[in-house]
Amino acid sequence: MIVKVLHTEWSDGWGGQEIRIIQEMIAIREMGVEVFLACRKESIIYKKSLENNIQTFDLPFRGNLDLITMIKLIGIIKKNKINIVNTHSGKDTWVGGFAAKISKAKFIRTRHLSNPIKKSFFNFINRLADHVITTGEKIKKDMIENNNIIPQKIISIPTGPDQEIFDPKKLSKLESRSIFSIRNKEIAIGMLAVLRKFKRHDLFLNMAKKIIETCTEYNFKFLIAGDGPQRENIENLIQDLGIKKNVKLLGHIDNQSNFLNALDLFVICSDSGEGVPQSLMQALMMDLEIISSDAGSIVDLYNNENFKIIRSGNQEELNDSVIDFVKRASNGFPKKNTRQYMIQNFSKEQMTHKTLEVYKNLLG
Repeated sequence: MIVKVLHTEWSDGWGGQEIRIIQEMIAIREMGVEVFLACRKESIIYKKSLENNIQTFDLPFRGNLDLITMIKLIGIIKKNKINIVNTHSGKDTWVGGFAAKISKAKFIRTRHLSNPIKKSFFNFINRLADHVITTGEKIKKDMIENNNIIPQKIISIPTGPDQEIFDPKKLSKLESRSIFSIRNKEIAIGMLAVLRKFKRHDLFLNMAKKIIETCTEYNFKFLIAGDGPQRENIENLIQDLGIKKNVKLLGHIDNQSNFLNALDLFVICSDSGEGVPQSLMQALMMDLEIISSDAGSIVDLYNNENFKIIRSGNQEELNDSVIDFVKRASNGFPKKNTRQYMIQNFSKEQMTHKTLEVYKNLLG
């Protein structure tokens, strides 16, 4: 039997969730699975899907009970003989889930975010799924405990970075730093995240101001890669803090491996909403020094002190951890040797094989 999977996505943004969907579809396609995507035409994922030669359908996904979208999805499922529907956001999960059930296709709900799903008898769509995939163990545990998901019907499959792309041995540190205009003696500290509130760029910027004022014997460059709805607020905060000279907003970047390779320290400040962040996995694959909050399922990646964990939302702990890192700067920045652990446990290959196993088990 040929496995045919239709993914649905309501979101119009371009963050870890949307990137995971495209990467997973490309990887699983290489294993012989036929993939399709239904999403909104104005979304970034629509353009990215077409760029990667994925058969893509534009549908409105106007709400949880959008009958027009549901009817069109049923037609797509039947016409293309889809046997699995994999949904990703709230609105498309309701519409896609019902369309799958009506069409007798298997229904998978993939949950990317760690914020709790409201407990309610009427919020039953996740229980209706034939299988649930989460991107972290904490999300899996919460859905079992709070949303009555049967443990045998749920699995955590974190997003796996491509070890061929995120390989520091294939990149020049000097060339990577040159791309982002980092001068020779500057300490480069960076974030890679969509510009949303829960990513807490405000903590990062307040930390930057503290570091600049405290560690005056060093030169710093603070880089923020990513785009999103909080851009204007972040720009205003940079101006208000008086750190514009030291901070660079890069917007969306496609060369994440070069960006990470250019850094001396990678920081995650999220206070909620995280599964297992792709950027953290990529940074670990690049053997970077890392300071990260404990939000969501971030602790899934912690092994043998491979990065520094701090309490989410704690400004003082973030500041102190970065200051401690800077004090060690005179001794250089030794590699953490985290790459092998990531390859063995969280690679793209691991993600693809686990996902394919779920598909085949569902189809018997």
